Amino acid sequence: MKKSLMTTALASAFALTAGLAQAEGKLNIYNWGNYTNPKMIEAFEAKYDIDVTLDGYDSNETMLAKVKEGNSGYDIVVPGDYMVAIMIEEGLLAETNPNAMENFGNVDPKWVDVYWDPGRKYSVPYQWGTTSFTVDTEVFKGDIHTLKLLFEPPAELQGRINMLNDMNDVINAGLRYLDYPRCNSDPEQLKAVMELLVNAKAHWRTMDYATIEKLTSRDVDLSQNWNGAAMRARADRPTLSYAYPKEGFTGWMDNVAVLRGAPNMENAKLFLNFMMEPENAALTSNFARYANGIKGSEEFMEPEMLSAPEIVMPADAPAPDFVPPCSQEVVDLYNKIWTRLKQ
Repeated sequence: MKKSLMTTALASAFALTAGLAQAEGKLNIYNWGNYTNPKMIEAFEAKYDIDVTLDGYDSNETMLAKVKEGNSGYDIVVPGDYMVAIMIEEGLLAETNPNAMENFGNVDPKWVDVYWDPGRKYSVPYQWGTTSFTVDTEVFKGDIHTLKLLFEPPAELQGRINMLNDMNDVINAGLRYLDYPRCNSDPEQLKAVMELLVNAKAHWRTMDYATIEKLTSRDVDLSQNWNGAAMRARADRPTLSYAYPKEGFTGWMDNVAVLRGAPNMENAKLFLNFMMEPENAALTSNFARYANGIKGSEEFMEPEMLSAPEIVMPADAPAPDFVPPCSQEVVDLYNKIWTRLKQ
């Protein structure tokens, strides 16, 4: 009996030691720039004795190009909804089955059967929000809830506009303004979109992802923007307001996923489970200023997050438009428009 107990105790000790050893080591994260709360990373490192390295990118396409080069060394990426679908299709993500992990019950059910990862076999929610624009209401005092400000701006905003340096966000805004469908291959409609964008560009100052910096430096008075970035900019420039254009706007969700062949696979899985804990999801929301899709996180979020106009949409705002990946034919057509616009 004593021998049996000793054997059991030794086996348990060995299993615990092995588990700790497995959790030690490194985790390499590739995420959008200025989007990761250092306190959240510190909490993960302290809990699992893992050393985290963090690099940043400025677009889904930049991340995809880096990953497709191979041997990136990254474990974790944070692709947007449509990019998750693309990366699954191309075999770039590991099927980690977060839907079987301990904390998966914390995921809000409305974010489980999503078009980009039905049932959540590859990814977990990180942050979700909208893409519209921010405008200084001291500079422009009229109705801000229209895309007309981007494409036919009034005199006070001409030359004071920043657009995202993002093909999909810019072209989709143009399609909405002209009341055309997304993922559009109609030659006449795309010709009209190109003319709209080229003519509007004469009134744009810049096309840049650094929206917070553009607004807080007062380099521009209007910027196409994400809602969380809009909230962060307003903290420094209180006269800024976030628009919910009547013509529509983009909804999106960024997701934590693991690259196929990740060098630190088990640590990456730990990170997925960690990000489904409400307190950890709230750490990210408090930093980046977006909602997160994890039930119970509100308890740990800063009070202003629960009432901010950039986060809580007005009752009369149109529903956000989540745009699935377009066909390669459409992507090729969009690339031609984008190349012409950037000339």
